[in-house]
Amino acid sequence: MSMPRQHFHQLPAEVRQAVADKTGPIHAARTVGGGMNSGIAAYLDTDSGPVFVKGIPADHPQAPAQQREAAINPYLPRACPRLFWHLETGGWDLLGYEVLAGRHADYSPGSPDLPLVADALAELQEVTAPAGVAIKAAEQRWAACAPPGTAGLFAGDTLLHTDFAPDNVLIAERAHLIDWAWPTRGAAWIDPAVLILRLVDGGHAVEEAEAFAQTFPSWRAADPAAKAAFGIANRALWAEIAQGEATEWKRGMAQRAEELAAFLQPA
Repeated sequence: MSMPRQHFHQLPAEVRQAVADKTGPIHAARTVGGGMNSGIAAYLDTDSGPVFVKGIPADHPQAPAQQREAAINPYLPRACPRLFWHLETGGWDLLGYEVLAGRHADYSPGSPDLPLVADALAELQEVTAPAGVAIKAAEQRWAACAPPGTAGLFAGDTLLHTDFAPDNVLIAERAHLIDWAWPTRGAAWIDPAVLILRLVDGGHAVEEAEAFAQTFPSWRAADPAAKAAFGIANRALWAEIAQGEATEWKRGMAQRAEELAAFLQPA
């Protein structure tokens, strides 16, 4: 569920002071757009340098997702932003990140961003999900949406991002994967699968997007039955999301998921 965005100066004074205790005096704060899962998202100019702060009310249903994001950060590839601190104070849960310059990714056909996104995902494909962090397993996360008896096909030990929306990829000299609200342990080919859906939403034909995924060994080697089952599970998930809050972009994603599920079914 999305939430209204507040400005940093609207936080309670005790919360702003707790942040300043971490950063030193704060000289300016600029609210940023994009994303829908943070009540606060701002760049701060501080005595210790620039900091990106994002936050959510501590009693919000999505607060546990932000806490998972904090817990997983030490295990992420270096291209992902480093977490400086995690604060829970004054009714808010706040994360303070290093600032990575860049813009959101362009997934349109022929975009020069696509090779950079592929490089970032290839790096992530080599990361094993840490045993000490309580994150969901793919076979659990998609169990309710998968065809009966197929969720076990999604199991694996790779650390997955699972949300390659353009807002979650910053492009500079390379691509940076941000917003780790849904880290998952599972089969490595799942991240290429969710990227296919975003490429289709970016204007690619399903065939073109799937050909892009073929550059990842995990996708090439994946069991076609597992791919087909995941297509169905993803279709069911997006249909549920679109039904729950029928915004235009969610309906569009549900339609793209329908197209991808049909493409992945055996001939």
